[in-house]
Amino acid sequence: MTSRTQILAAARRLIDQNGWEKLTIRRLAGEIGIGATTLYHHVRDKEDLLFLLIHEYAEQIPHPDLPPEPRDRIVAAATAVHDALAAWPWAAEVLTTDGFLARLGDSALWLVETMVAGAIDHGCTPEQAVHIYRNIWYYTVGEILVRAHSARERAEDESPDVDAFTADHGGSRLPRMTALADQWPGLAWQDTYPQGLRAFVDGLLAQATSTAPLSDAAPGGGPRVAGSTAG
Repeated sequence: MTSRTQILAAARRLIDQNGWEKLTIRRLAGEIGIGATTLYHHVRDKEDLLFLLIHEYAEQIPHPDLPPEPRDRIVAAATAVHDALAAWPWAAEVLTTDGFLARLGDSALWLVETMVAGAIDHGCTPEQAVHIYRNIWYYTVGEILVRAHSARERAEDESPDVDAFTADHGGSRLPRMTALADQWPGLAWQDTYPQGLRAFVDGLLAQATSTAPLSDAAPGGGPRVAGSTAG
């Protein structure tokens, strides 16, 4: 009798071989050696299968030791999300769909809870805390997907040619970028997520907890200079 463990193991093999986009219920059934109708007794559809895989994976994510400071707890939780998804970037793509939070279990949602709670404990309103979490999520997923795509291009030797970059963009028009052309690929490949995350979180928290009333702010969010007018 086919078990859920066998189904998920076979699905992982197919994803590792061909990518999640090419995974189908019929192909998975063939991999296991059962009929597609039989497989539908275990999973409703491909989306259900993918979220079952994500649930299983999320249960294996270690819970980091959370520091006492709310800001540091946010960073620790976001880093745990990043590190988990970086090892399984296809899951990041699946989780970009609207309403994905409702499909996740407690094994994954505790990281979201940690970020939201950290923002509230820092002094943000609940609404601001949700916005902070969502901005961190977009930054994290974007970094993972861009890096995964770049890794595939490197593996397929399709990375942009530096000489072509310099030739296409004359030094007179883009002098700074042209001067950095030889260094650009190496710099772009450096992992700057940890530094970027900390700076991003600091900026989001500072913006959310600013005590300056709107009447004292100039258009665009900057401080109003004494004697200036809105016009």
